[in-house]
Amino acid sequence: MKVLVTGGAGYIGSHTAKRLAEHGHTPITFDNLSTGHRALARFGPLVVGDVTDPAALDAAISAHRPEAIVHFAALSQVGESMQRPELYFRNNVGGTVALVEAALRGRIGTFVFSSTAATYGIPSHVPILETQAVQPINPYGESKLACEMLLRSASAAHGLSCTALRYFNAAGADPGGLIGEAHDPETHAIPLLLMAAAGKRAGFAIFGDDYDTPDGTCIRDYLHVTDLAEAHVRALTLSGAARFEAINLGTGHGQSVRELVDAARAVTGRDFRVEARPRRAGDPPSLVADAGKALDLLGWKAEHSSLDHIMRTAWDWTNAPANPLHNRG
Repeated sequence: MKVLVTGGAGYIGSHTAKRLAEHGHTPITFDNLSTGHRALARFGPLVVGDVTDPAALDAAISAHRPEAIVHFAALSQVGESMQRPELYFRNNVGGTVALVEAALRGRIGTFVFSSTAATYGIPSHVPILETQAVQPINPYGESKLACEMLLRSASAAHGLSCTALRYFNAAGADPGGLIGEAHDPETHAIPLLLMAAAGKRAGFAIFGDDYDTPDGTCIRDYLHVTDLAEAHVRALTLSGAARFEAINLGTGHGQSVRELVDAARAVTGRDFRVEARPRRAGDPPSLVADAGKALDLLGWKAEHSSLDHIMRTAWDWTNAPANPLHNRG
């Protein structure tokens, strides 16, 4: 099928576009290139446009006639959302409203939404089930939850089949070195660690070493982006019409920030400076998924998400010729 992939020139979107193409689908990337890269949109047509622009969405849908939408286009930095909540609601929620309206005008019946574990806030228990209360503690998570609420209502009112994939920490890169994480500035732990190992940063900061965890640092569930992309493809064919489902994607196992540091040193064979800094606002101590529902409904489980594989593919990508940030310090 033809699939409109909003944010398809970004990190997770480009890997999903690649996986769609490998499954025989045609991904149509729709991206404003504000944080994405033209070089990563290499698996189908690219339409440059903003998801908050109804006219641009209608033009793309009219030109390419997609049968489904996979929606990644969003702002995603927790810290920034704490400082500029209005920006996150305008872009994330407003963009999703515009996209749902465009889908209805274009008679597109399938919608897969890139959601987040940030909808849960500080969990009452770990691993986290989808039945747990959603109580986000930052505007980023609140904006994503508002989008989920819209999709649930649109499914009931208009018969739109909607799946919200609540994933935990995306990591790693395409093993072939074609695409990978290329944020500027970078804020994610693993690429920051590897930039420090490569001498592209002075060191690595651990934000908070006094959490109620075994080594005092935050624990997260790291999921290889290839596994993540596969789940989006499978969600397109979720059986049953006019339904809304929220589904966790994760490994069911967490790694602490200090464990990431050790893994980065082991994979790269390099040492680098590490310093502890105060906690950041909006960071829960531990987020680990129960992904049983993904196995039941999608037949999906993480297959490529060992920490060693994540770190090795990310390290290969750090200096890969295809990396748009290859020549930057």
